[in-house]
Amino acid sequence: MGLGVSIFLIAVGAILAFAVDYSVSGLDISTIGFILIVVGVIGLITSLFLFGPRAASRSTVVEDSYVDEDPAAVGRRRVTRRRDVI
Repeated sequence: MGLGVSIFLIAVGAILAFAVDYSVSGLDISTIGFILIVVGVIGLITSLFLFGPRAASRSTVVEDSYVDEDPAAVGRRRVTRRRDVI
């Protein structure tokens, strides 16, 4: 769910919760509005967390051990790979 869908759900939920004065037997329109608001807010927070500016660029650090021809010489190296996530 993207930012646009989340904001749309919040807007429709607010309209149903606060502006519509219509009754349907077996349904409470304001409760449906509040449910849509909550779902929209959860989607908005999730979208901002997953697709926010922190996720735009990530670095991957890989550490491994390797052995040269001399088995007594064990070294460590640090490899940094940077990948841009679009």
